[in-house]
Amino acid sequence: MTSTPDLPAAPDATDDSRPTSAARRVLVTGASSGIGAATVRRLCADGWDVVATARRGDRLADLAGETGAEVFAADVTDPAGVAALADHVEQTGGLDALVNNAGGAFGLDPVATSDVEQWRAMYEVNVLGTLQVTQAMLPLLRARGGGDVVVVTSTAAEGPYEGGAGYTGAKHAERMLATTLRWEIVDEPIRVIQIAPGAVATEEFSLVRFDGDAERAAAVYAGYEPLVADDIADAISWTLSRPPHVNVDLLVVRPRAQASNTKTSRTA
Repeated sequence: MTSTPDLPAAPDATDDSRPTSAARRVLVTGASSGIGAATVRRLCADGWDVVATARRGDRLADLAGETGAEVFAADVTDPAGVAALADHVEQTGGLDALVNNAGGAFGLDPVATSDVEQWRAMYEVNVLGTLQVTQAMLPLLRARGGGDVVVVTSTAAEGPYEGGAGYTGAKHAERMLATTLRWEIVDEPIRVIQIAPGAVATEEFSLVRFDGDAERAAAVYAGYEPLVADDIADAISWTLSRPPHVNVDLLVVRPRAQASNTKTSRTA
């Protein structure tokens, strides 16, 4: 009679060696509208202890009243504001996950005539804002024994389009931030997840891009069904709910009608 060697037990998908509490704690940036606000609503519904941050304190107050989320007004491009945010998060319970959602696009002009200040603003919020918040929150994740860093980029991080060099450049840089961070801390129990949405119709994104021109903003989503903020909040929630050994490096989420940044099937 032959015997078989003892095999190691299969990992328990529900086992997480990190410390746990009644609810895991997550910080969501850019939470005053759009994808950020939808993510706060979804994660609160999922049972997370959510800290929501953005510049507009009045909108955060409304969101807190609606969802029960904790709120802290801060500008991710301001080092002092980010430091105050990190201190607040540390003093009020620590952190298990970070969702870097704050960002934005300004203008759709050719390289030859684009506004340098708009480019500067896009790099400040999309790249340096994400960098500053991530640097400030990594020690809190490490103190917890591990966690998650989600970076919401864009399909603009995956390919160019005419008129979009400032935004695609900023989002490519943000994508490289996330990818490089994953390589640099791969020995730590911290996941780095990138979500790249395609066309998402929110109340502000295109209006801000086109400086309040409602007709031009509406044309972006005409003739097809775009994504909505809840679609991306759902994707973020799903990635955070994976077992700790599973890392979703990159999740690209587009409307069915959008094949690429430059090809969308629209009705006549």
